[in-house]
Amino acid sequence: MKNVVGLFLVLAVLVGIPSLELAFAAGDEPGEYMDRRVLIWNLFFKMMTVAFVVGAVVSGTIIWQCWRFRESHPKAKPTAYEGTDW
Repeated sequence: MKNVVGLFLVLAVLVGIPSLELAFAAGDEPGEYMDRRVLIWNLFFKMMTVAFVVGAVVSGTIIWQCWRFRESHPKAKPTAYEGTDW
């Protein structure tokens, strides 16, 4: 139960901080308005950068594991659970 509360607390902080940042982004002086299109494009660009990096790491890890643990690998040995000992 404690883990669930901690997870929701982290998610609330991750959602709350950007919301507060946008709420207080406009200045107090008249004429200092935020351009929402620029903020949305900036957020989109940041999130796409993160998505491409995470995707590249995950794809690279999957490719490495498939290459390393293929059946034709010279150093591949069956595990103890497969019933044969070398």
